[in-house]
Amino acid sequence: MDNFEKHIRENAAEFDEHRADRSKMWAKISQELEVEEPKVIPLWKSPMLRIVATLLILLGLAGFIGKQIYGSSVETQYASKELMDIDMHYKGLVSYQVQLVQNNPNLSEVDKAEFLSFMDELDAEYEQLRIEMQSNLDNARVLEAIVSNYKQRIELIEKLLKQINDSKLNDDDYGYTL
Repeated sequence: MDNFEKHIRENAAEFDEHRADRSKMWAKISQELEVEEPKVIPLWKSPMLRIVATLLILLGLAGFIGKQIYGSSVETQYASKELMDIDMHYKGLVSYQVQLVQNNPNLSEVDKAEFLSFMDELDAEYEQLRIEMQSNLDNARVLEAIVSNYKQRIELIEKLLKQINDSKLNDDDYGYTL
């Protein structure tokens, strides 16, 4: 570094000639500091967005309340189209066969009352299944249970009517002995 120091000492006058202009430097720095950033309005503060969000919330609430009030009345009667179809089919069969049992002269009133009480128990079970169906609890299994309930009713009625018809045939057979 000796050569470097020697060079600086010999040429010191040339270095003094070029002094930094402090005012120019400070003007340049202050100019860069004063750069204005564009004014940014956050999207959530925009009045138009607030109006749109409010309308969407109101529409959503109105739709939800409307569905609760008007939509549930249809759903409470029947949980699905399948249940309605099954109900129509099996109710017709069951009511027809119950009518046959009630109109049968070969049955005593006690037998009819016992039969109808058992049918009432199956009706109560059906109502519970229908409530479960509306609660949307595994619809396929509940639907199968409803169909099974109807089948039990029909089988019960058919067995009773078969017993009545078989006893009627046995009573008539004694007259034809050879």
